[in-house]
Order: sequence, then C-alpha cells, then structure tokens
Amino acid sequence: MKVAYWICTVIIAWIMGAGGIYDLMKPPEAMEIFRRLGYPEYFPVMLGVAKVLGIVAILAPRKHMPAVLREWAYAGFTFNLLAASVSHAATGDTLFSVVFPLVLLILLLGSYRLGHKLACEASDVSMKNAGHGVATATGERNG
Repeated sequence: MKVAYWICTVIIAWIMGAGGIYDLMKPPEAMEIFRRLGYPEYFPVMLGVAKVLGIVAILAPRKHMPAVLREWAYAGFTFNLLAASVSHAATGDTLFSVVFPLVLLILLLGSYRLGHKLACEASDVSMKNAGHGVATATGERNG
C-alpha cells in the first residue's frame, strides 16, 4: 500500500509541480492555450502559485504540515483537474485533452485515499505502543 501511495503521489507531484512552474513562466504557447480556454492573463500565475504550494502541502511530512492544509491541497487539485477537463471539453479540444486530467484525478484520489489509510495505520500503531502496559482509570493494565 505504501508503494502504491508513493507512486500515485510522485506522479501527481511531478506533473502538477512541473505544470505549476510552467504556468509561472507564462510561455507564449501556454498563454495561447489559456486564452483559447477563455481565462484571463493573470490566471496562469495564480494557478502556478497554487500548484506549487499544493505540492509542498502534499509532500511535506505529516508532522510538519497541518492536516487541513493537506486537505485543501487535495481539494484544490481536484477542482483544477475537473475544471481543466470541462474547459477542454467546452472548447472542443481533443479527447486526450479532456480525458488526461480525469486520469490524473484518479491518481490524485488514489494518493488521497492511500495516504489516509497509511496515516490511520500509523496512528493505530502509535496508539497501541503508547498505551502498552499503562494502567487504566480502573486500575487494570492495558497491553
């Protein structure tokens, strides 16, 4: 499960991170795509910053990143990928342009779900280890 989590997460981090940096650079070919999709000139910079910050939130160790920021990052990427697919479909782009964000969304959801399962397992293990041999309120020893 840990390997599957890291495969999904690294693919998402690589694609979204590279895309975020590309958006921040505002190359002419990217700007043309944003114009064709109907987005304003400032949108790529805003999107690029959000992508880079989202990757930081997702890749940071859990003990150093508040859970709410990680949740917001996953939510933001979900909105981004859904909006990308819808935008490409609405402008008559290729099937690949419409489907690729949805494939990434599946990987993102895999990263999210597997990350939660791993965090719960780690929490269960630490709870068992923390409670081992400790007297309870009734005087019984758990563990």
